[in-house]
Amino acid sequence: MYTEKVFGEILKKIRKKQKMSQEQLALACNLERTYISMLERGTRNPTLNTIFKLSTVLGVKPSHLINMVEESLDKTDNYYPE
Repeated sequence: MYTEKVFGEILKKIRKKQKMSQEQLALACNLERTYISMLERGTRNPTLNTIFKLSTVLGVKPSHLINMVEESLDKTDNYYPE
């Protein structure tokens, strides 16, 4: 569950940097706002398709988004979650 939380924190950080609301992001990705909220809180896992949708709308490469998660996990020595 830790990986999902880190992903959510990074997603939220990028979204806020782009000055987008959860609703705006959800509409642009054709997703529900509540799903974006669950992703940001780490209670849901994004599919690969969802990662690509989010990345496209947020203007970052999917690999960059995943690398940010990986770097954050490396910093906490929690690379291999339960």
